[in-house]
Amino acid sequence: MLSNGTKELILFSGSSNPTLGKEIAKHLNIPEGKINLKKFANGETYAQFLENIRGKDVFLLQTAVNPINDHLMELLIMIDAAKRSSAGRIIVVSPNFFYARQDRKAASREPITAKLVADLLTTAGANRIITIELHSDQTQGFFNIPLDNLPTTSIMMKKAKELIKGEGVIVAPDAGSAKRATKIASRMNLELAIINKTRLKHNEAKALNIIGSEVKGKTCLIFDDMIDTGGSLCTTIDMLKDNGAIKVYAFITHGILSSDAVQKVENSKVDKLYISDTLPLKVKSAKIEVISIASYLASAIKCIHEDESVTVLFDEQD
Repeated sequence: MLSNGTKELILFSGSSNPTLGKEIAKHLNIPEGKINLKKFANGETYAQFLENIRGKDVFLLQTAVNPINDHLMELLIMIDAAKRSSAGRIIVVSPNFFYARQDRKAASREPITAKLVADLLTTAGANRIITIELHSDQTQGFFNIPLDNLPTTSIMMKKAKELIKGEGVIVAPDAGSAKRATKIASRMNLELAIINKTRLKHNEAKALNIIGSEVKGKTCLIFDDMIDTGGSLCTTIDMLKDNGAIKVYAFITHGILSSDAVQKVENSKVDKLYISDTLPLKVKSAKIEVISIASYLASAIKCIHEDESVTVLFDEQD
């Protein structure tokens, strides 16, 4: 078990992504903490730590995967149990943050649910949050406790550099991702193209045209924070191929893959879709490959436990 001289570190996994929890524990060279998670006959959630956590740095891993509300409630109950068990610090590790896309009022009489979740976690007793690639950077302002929003840029870029044959171009799938794409293009010394897209309704967008660099005869690299239903991304990929791109690779942090998204990817003209394991991939596809972030998260956990700056991880991304 890791110790910083004053506190021990212990990692518990919720039921959302146990495989990632095992991989993180392996990189930390510690056993996973023992916890009893179950549901009563009426559907209520129960959590009990099966070992002493008094005074320890307790890291709770739980990610936003279907059923979202069940996993969120389970996390809140785990936090409460840790607080009532006199844990030293309670650090939530939520790679795909709950309700991250509901971060603003886009229409009248709408909630800002990401803020509500931030308040719930804080009120329950969390002392710190670790997450990966928030949908909007400004969501960090919803928290009154430290939050580490870790980017996956370098992890994905390392793979992207291996795939470029000849000329390459970074493609921003919409205007909202243009800032990030511009930084990646600069770091990789590649040209930039932006997809002009209109959003028809929730989970549905239409690609209109390509702005910026010519894509004909080039390898196109798309970086984005998530793929949900897959319609928007696959339409973008097909548009790039139809405009002469020789290869199209997509690098996505959160592979939500709702509904028939995997089938859409299979039917699209993408050469390969790379996603991280912030969410468990329950289906197999020859066009989808997982890039693990377990080592990256383990490094963040170790830094926080040892009261070292997490900035070193950001520096590695720059």
